[in-house]
Order: sequence, then structure tokens, then C-alpha cells
Amino acid sequence: MPVADAPVEPDGGAHLAGARVLVLGMGIAGLSTVAALSDLGAEAVTVDSNGAADHPSVEGLDLATFDVVMASAAFSPHSDAVVSCLASGLPVWSEMEFAWRVRATDAPWVLVTGTNGKTTTTQMVGAMAAAAGVDVKVCGNMGVSVIDAARERHALLAVEIASLQLHFTHTVSPAAAVCLNVDSDHLDWHGSVEAYRADKARVFRLARVAAVYPAHDAVVERMVEEADVVEGCRAIGVTGGSPTVSQLGVVDGLLVDRAFTPHRRAEALELGAVADLAHLVAGDVPPYLVTNALSAAALARAVDVPPAAVREGLRGFALDQHRTAFVGAVDGVDYVDDSKATNAHAALAAFGGRQSRSVVWIAGGLAKGQDFSALVAGVRDRLKAVVLIGVEAEPLATALAEHAADIPLKRVGPGDTVMREAVAAARGLAQPGDTVLLSPACASMDQFRSYADRGDAFTSEVRALQGG
Repeated sequence: MPVADAPVEPDGGAHLAGARVLVLGMGIAGLSTVAALSDLGAEAVTVDSNGAADHPSVEGLDLATFDVVMASAAFSPHSDAVVSCLASGLPVWSEMEFAWRVRATDAPWVLVTGTNGKTTTTQMVGAMAAAAGVDVKVCGNMGVSVIDAARERHALLAVEIASLQLHFTHTVSPAAAVCLNVDSDHLDWHGSVEAYRADKARVFRLARVAAVYPAHDAVVERMVEEADVVEGCRAIGVTGGSPTVSQLGVVDGLLVDRAFTPHRRAEALELGAVADLAHLVAGDVPPYLVTNALSAAALARAVDVPPAAVREGLRGFALDQHRTAFVGAVDGVDYVDDSKATNAHAALAAFGGRQSRSVVWIAGGLAKGQDFSALVAGVRDRLKAVVLIGVEAEPLATALAEHAADIPLKRVGPGDTVMREAVAAARGLAQPGDTVLLSPACASMDQFRSYADRGDAFTSEVRALQGG
């Protein structure tokens, strides 16, 4: 049966009843898709090489018998499976597109994307909305199924969405959306920086109330200017300085709103203070955290969260694990877990938040096609030494040789004891007053199950040094 266009009003996916759907990938998105299709009376045929699917590949399948494809982020537009489906004329949906089409209510969605800061900002939106008494569900790219959340009856969905999930997203119409930043990431998936940026820009498509962007970022501002939004949607800037009209910013240490107040031309509405974030980090509050908070506040204000709830949400907020998390001190050396830094931009931000000017840096993993020159050049004055891990060590090693050749470098080869050896090497290189920082700038799946597994391994080794 031909799949009908997405209905203007949510129908819980009733328009998919009787459809035959090819599901690529049997992770969280795939499993949720199969469950939803079963409930809707649609047929799911699954493909994944992990042994948990009906078929290991699309080879041998009669693609003409399918109506639509749900492709998880593990399948890039250049993968054989997706190329074959597109060549057969099949529509391809992301998990976000599928979630929108099976949503049970017209509750507003707010979308958060960016190279870095997505999870923190999305969770901040959730904290602010919850402080206002709103039944909010924080979901998406952090591992919480947006498909399941969309089929439940929440009053608001705060959705973290990655560029990989935006590529095949077509009809999602969020109340508000933000792109926090755009650096080079996932180039192996997208194929080029231009393709990566184009997919990030899709977050603003069909936004209804607010398209939020960092006011200092010309690239993201241009995305907003060129976005195909719903009539009446406003561009809302975020700045670390004093805001102009239609911006949120900072005045004398206060977080203020000159966008969502009827008197925005004459006054700014107080939302909180930079000091409300001080409990999240050691030392001064870094600029990126202020930007995250203001971006979250803009999204929350776009769906009518009151100012007092913004402040209350920030005061009670806790950072996700493995994001510049202080693990402990051993012999006067601080150990910090920033395993969530899976790209160069995130690692650079982690250095900005550390009090110590002398860092022993544990870095490396899957490079994902990144160039690390700007990162190394930006942090070299902070480096005491580097411990390099990961099966793709050469891109980082090359950047270190070019921009920090005088910094001591210790390589740790792959193996089951890689983190034990890395922490031991870092301990040998550090002196009292230094910081050992795990901020890999790379993906984790070369030697660990996830960035969380990598961070847990680091924490475990530090605990062992403490005698725990």
C-alpha cells in the first residue's frame, strides 16, 4: 500500500496500518519501531548484521514489496542498504521522522542539535519545564527512545537530535529548535563538511515559534536565515554579552531575556544568574555552559515556561555523567572524566573549564575523519604531557608532532588493560597541582562499548589508585 502523507493532526500512526516497513538497524530505534508497527497492524522486516534481525543485509530482498524504510543512524546515506532502497524509489525515514508520524498528541516538541552541548542543553530544558510542573519527556539521541516518548501522552518533548537523525527527517514541525554550534564531526557518515552542515540546518525546518541560534556564529545564523520555517516563527539569538532585542544574554552576571517579553524593546526579564551554574563545575563557569543554559532557556520560554522555573531548573540541575566530572584527587593531582568529549570541539571546551594550567591529557580513539590541528594548537599551552590511546592514533599523533612537539607523549597500545595503563602512565607524568583529564576527542567504540563504558573504566582505575 502507498504510505499516506503525514497527517496534519497526530493520529498515533493509524495511517501506517497495513504498511510493510523495512527497518534498518536493531538498536533502540529499530526495536521501538518494530514494537510500534506491531501495535499499528503494520508489518516490519528487519535488517542488521548483529544477528538480531530477520536478515543480515538487504541483498536478496524484493524491495518493491515494501512501502517505506526506517533507517537508524547506523546506516549512512552512502551505505549499500540505503543506496539500494533509494534506488528502488522507497521513501527513507529517520527514527525522528517515524516518531513524528506515530505521535499520539500534538504536544510541542523542542529540538536540540549541535556538534557539542546537545545532551546538557536538552536536559536543562527538561529541568526548567519540570520546575514549572510540566509533564516533560527528555529523549532522543542520548539513548531514550523518542518513538516511545511520542506514543505516550506527555505535555512536552525535549528532543536531542543529531545530524545523523536529521538527514532523513522530513515532516517534523517543532515548536522551537536550536543549533548550538557546528564543527567538523561524523564526516565519515556525511561525506563532507558541507553535507554535515546542511543536515544540521534541517533542525530549523518547519519550526513554528522560535529558531534559536548563537548570535556570534555566522554559520548558524545563516542556517536560520535560510530555513523554511512556519510563518510567524522568530529568530532568537543567544549571546554571552548584553542582549539586543530578540536575544537572551548576560548583564552584570544575570541571565536575561529580551525575546519573550512584551516589553523587550525597553527592558530585559531576569531568568537567573551565571552563579546558578557554579555548582556544576570546579572553578569559573565556562562560557559554553552559559550558552547551553541560555539556549535551553530560549527553548523553554518559547513553550511558555515562566522565568522563575528557568532559574529553579538551573539551580537544581546536574550535569550528565562523564562530562567534565571530577572523579577525585590522588597525591595532589585532580582526575577529571570527560569521556563524553567524542570530538575535537568538545575536548577544547573541556580545557576551558579546568582551573589547572597544567594538564596531563588522555586522548584518542576512533578519529572519525577529524583534523586535530586546531585542537592541539588551542590547548598546547595547557599541556604538561599527553597519553595517547586508541586504534586510530595517527591523526592525533600527527597534530601533536606538528603543534606540540616539545610536549612529552606516551603511547598506550590497544588491549584489555588500555585504561589501566593509560591512568598509570598519566600518574607517572603528573605532579601535585596538575590535572589528569580524560577528554578523548574521539569516539569510543574501538576499545569500549560506549563513551560511558570508557568513562567508567577511567573512574574505576582512579578509584583503585585511591585504594577504593
